[in-house]
Amino acid sequence: MTFDQRDPAFIADPYPAFAALREAGEVHHHEQMGVAVAVSHAACSAVLRHRSLGRIWSDVKPVEQFMAFNLLHRNSLLENEPPTHTRLRRLVAAAFGRGHVERLRPWVADLADRLVDELVAKIDDQGQGDLLAHVAAPLPVEVIAELLGVPGQDRYLLQPWSNAIVKMYEYGLPAEQQEAAERAAAEFVAYLRELIALRRKTPGSDLVSDLVAVTDTDGARLTEDELVATAVLLLMAGHEATVNVIGNGVYALMCHRSQWERLSPDLMPTAVEELIRFDSPLQLFERTATERVEIAGHVVEPGEKIAALLGAAARDPLVFENPDTLDVGREKNQHLGFGMGIHYCLGAPLARIEVEAALSSLHRKLPGAVLAEEPNRRAEFVIRGLHSLPLGAE
Repeated sequence: MTFDQRDPAFIADPYPAFAALREAGEVHHHEQMGVAVAVSHAACSAVLRHRSLGRIWSDVKPVEQFMAFNLLHRNSLLENEPPTHTRLRRLVAAAFGRGHVERLRPWVADLADRLVDELVAKIDDQGQGDLLAHVAAPLPVEVIAELLGVPGQDRYLLQPWSNAIVKMYEYGLPAEQQEAAERAAAEFVAYLRELIALRRKTPGSDLVSDLVAVTDTDGARLTEDELVATAVLLLMAGHEATVNVIGNGVYALMCHRSQWERLSPDLMPTAVEELIRFDSPLQLFERTATERVEIAGHVVEPGEKIAALLGAAARDPLVFENPDTLDVGREKNQHLGFGMGIHYCLGAPLARIEVEAALSSLHRKLPGAVLAEEPNRRAEFVIRGLHSLPLGAE
């Protein structure tokens, strides 16, 4: 008993299927995806924390057809384990730690206000406006571009690249979408090599300049491939997660009107965590065993994969009181939306700032927001989100 990740009814609402799986056991083998899935909070936590379950990258085959995609992942912080991961994370964290996130906080708030103003103007003019097109999608792209120091005239390139590349994380992707992902990866790699070369000559106050300059205690630096992979990871993880937290979250609030009306500045921090928990933008995260591991009675042999089903963990009644209830004031919220262990999301503080800025601005400037029509949901399972979220005003 598992689920069909391609079934539109499941994609629309996977949580009843997850509940049935949790009732039946903590780990199940998913034949269709060829991987075991952990569905309880405890089992998912164990998968994410176990030192013998790692992100072991295997190049996508045939290698010659996916040169750029494989380069990005082979050199990524997310796809490596110690000691490589330790070195990469220390260097990237050192560059991040130079005040970049706090530097951006007021800028992000101003940007969110400008974007929401555009949405409100669209609603005033045409009766409805798409939250994703006007706010949720452009906000994280602009923030990551500002963080990296991407010139304004080039920023329109980033979102299409990210959207194409992340399709590769789905199961059973058609060949044409695989080819589109590789093209996007190759274009992104080429662009970043040029940007890095520019920052080597003329450093700025951006993160790329700091990544170029940062050295480890032993004098080690990031290689150019690692620099490129880090920049792409920041865009893909930062953009895809944030746009879908905002989209999924506002949709949930529109469907739970009392929670939208309950929002206040004091509740914004807990509301952000609750929106991440309630409808997780990342539903599944894989690990590979480096030695024999047992998770909730399920044995994972070396080389075999097991996935933490984050959406199922987020609704576990053993951890969350009334887990199927949206509660923007929920205080005990041990969601796994940013991961756990050594791969805990480095960009979590920035993501929280972005989501809170968007939510605060929307609630302040459009308190009478309502669904103009039902949203168009993306067909993918692993990365859960909407294509559009049309809003109107009461």
